[in-house]
Amino acid sequence: MRLEDRIALVTGAGSGIGKCIAETYVREGARVALADIDFDAAKSAARALGNNAVAMRCNVTQKSNLATAVEDTLSAFGGLDILVNNAGTTHVNKPMMDVTEDEYDRTFAVNVKGVFLACQAVVPLFRKQGGGVIINIGSTAGLRPRTGVSAYSATKGAVHTLTKALAAELAPDRIRVCAIAPVATETPLLPSFLGPSPGMREKFIATIPLGRLAAVQDVANAALFLASADADFLTGNIVEVDGGRCV
Repeated sequence: MRLEDRIALVTGAGSGIGKCIAETYVREGARVALADIDFDAAKSAARALGNNAVAMRCNVTQKSNLATAVEDTLSAFGGLDILVNNAGTTHVNKPMMDVTEDEYDRTFAVNVKGVFLACQAVVPLFRKQGGGVIINIGSTAGLRPRTGVSAYSATKGAVHTLTKALAAELAPDRIRVCAIAPVATETPLLPSFLGPSPGMREKFIATIPLGRLAAVQDVANAALFLASADADFLTGNIVEVDGGRCV
C-alpha cells in the first residue's frame, strides 16, 4: 500500500473530490481526518471508511477551526503527514458585472484564505517533525480561464501561485507543496460552474481532447501519487488533470 502508516487531513472531505481522496488514501493504508463545514456529510463519509477515518467540523475561513482540526487529528491518530487543501466554492457562472461583492469575498475567503490558513496551521508541526506534504486543489480555470467564472478563476490562479511560493519557502524544511488543477469535474459544484444555459455541459466537453469531464477518482489518483514516496522529488508542481484541456 502506497500510504501505509501515513496520516492525512483532507478539507472539504464530506463530498466530491475530497471524499474520494479520503477513500483512496484509506484504501492505500492511510488514516484520514475528514474535515468539512457540513459535519453530517463528513460523519457519513468517515463512518463508511471505518476505524481509519474520523470526521470533524471545520470552516476553513476561520483560523481557530483549522488549529482545532490539526489538534483533533493529532489526538485521533498521533501524528499528521499530509494536508490536502480541497475545500472550495464558486459563484454561479455569469458575467463579471453580475458577481456580487459578497460572492467575490466568499469565493476568495474559502478558496485562497482557507488554503493559506490551513498551511499556517500545519507548517509548525511539519517543521518540527522534519517534513510533510501539502497538496492544494487548484483548477484549469486558473490556467486557461473562460468567461463566466472570473472571480473563481482568479482564486485558483492565486492558489497556483501560492503553491509555488510556499514550495520555494518550505523546501529547506523538507515540506513539499504541490497543486492539482482538475478540469470541470463531476461534483456537486459542477452545475454552478457550468451555469444554467442549455448545452453548456456538451460545449465544455467539446473543448477537452479526451472527450469527457474529470471523474473524482481521476483527481484522487493524482493526489495519491503526490502524497506518496514516488513523488519525493516533486515540489512546486501544478499537475493538470484535464484530459488535455490546457494543451
